[in-house]
Amino acid sequence: FGLVLFLPAVLGGCAATPGTPAAAQRPTVRVAALKGPTAVGMVPLMAAQAAGTTATDDVFTVSASPEEVAAKVASGDVDIAALPTNVAAVLYARTNGGVRLLAVTTLGVLSIVEDGDSVHALSDLRGRTVYATGQGANPEYVLRFLLRSNGLDPDADVHLVFKAQHEELATLVANGTAGLALLPEPFVTTVTMKNPRVRVALDLTREWSATVTDGSRLMMGAVVVRSDFLERHPEAVDAFLREYRASVAKATADVEATARECERFDIIPAAVARAAIPRLNLSFLTGEEMAAGARGYLRVLHDADPASVGGAIPDSRFYVTGR
Repeated sequence: FGLVLFLPAVLGGCAATPGTPAAAQRPTVRVAALKGPTAVGMVPLMAAQAAGTTATDDVFTVSASPEEVAAKVASGDVDIAALPTNVAAVLYARTNGGVRLLAVTTLGVLSIVEDGDSVHALSDLRGRTVYATGQGANPEYVLRFLLRSNGLDPDADVHLVFKAQHEELATLVANGTAGLALLPEPFVTTVTMKNPRVRVALDLTREWSATVTDGSRLMMGAVVVRSDFLERHPEAVDAFLREYRASVAKATADVEATARECERFDIIPAAVARAAIPRLNLSFLTGEEMAAGARGYLRVLHDADPASVGGAIPDSRFYVTGR
């Protein structure tokens, strides 16, 4: 799941709908999507664009990694992009405020999965071996924060074993080698489909909400806009956001259609998307709600490693709160 990594050093249009200005009068909105859960809420909007029914003249590109998307934003090749929330913070720092956070569209997609039925709370991880990916990145930082906040020493009370790739760890879980593992979607869904003994023991989004007292939320996927594009085309940005909000609502309401479109646009295979979408915590948070939830999350990452958010917690200008 691309959105869990951080970047230490980053750095066809469609016909107008009835009642909208002619396409020539509308700026093209170049949008970058990321394979995986970060882009799932955008899929109905991508389908509408392909059908020529969007209010803005969107041109979508799909990339395989956060690094690719971030590079497109930094270079000015795209105007709006779906990215990991912390990567958005990194870009804000690297571009000296050249990007702004528009919305959070994916909450946490990390879970502890178990081949068995012995873990029902974080405290149950005491003395256990937990396999994970994302060493030195968001998954490790989130897990360590939650363990410490629930009275466990991550270095003494739990044995963390890190693997380099999600695919490798998913295979170990599916074949029974790894009994407890921290995985992101859609790999959680993949292993539970392959091995019926494996269950979701702990949803870290819920664990975060049950743990924190500062009102923060585990906000892992977001949408950014280039600051110069927002200044030149505020109405286009507003129109895009309205349709994106509707897209997220449709993605959660019509799972079957969204799953098919996920495969069509090479986001996630349809069979996996069909089972994973209810677990993706798709959302559409904007304004002060977005800012309040993201600040605490980014603070946790900063405390673990300042580079994970670009060296400093973003200031208030990072958040677009007036839309």
